[in-house]
Amino acid sequence: MGRILEIKVVPNSRVEKVIKEEPIIVKVRDPPEKGKANKAVIKLLSKYFGSKVRLIAGKRCRKKLVEIVE
Repeated sequence: MGRILEIKVVPNSRVEKVIKEEPIIVKVRDPPEKGKANKAVIKLLSKYFGSKVRLIAGKRCRKKLVEIVE
């Protein structure tokens, strides 16, 4: 089992970035439609942590739980 983090997602942002606060804020350009923002969050966090990332909870919420698989 990897590390579990609580994140807050901001869809429809002008920039894509990870802000290391508590909780971690993830800004993505994609809209929250048909899972587009979730896919963008996973892709961005995977690149940021250099590891696989999996969405555990919060599929339809801005607050989510993700697992960093090591």
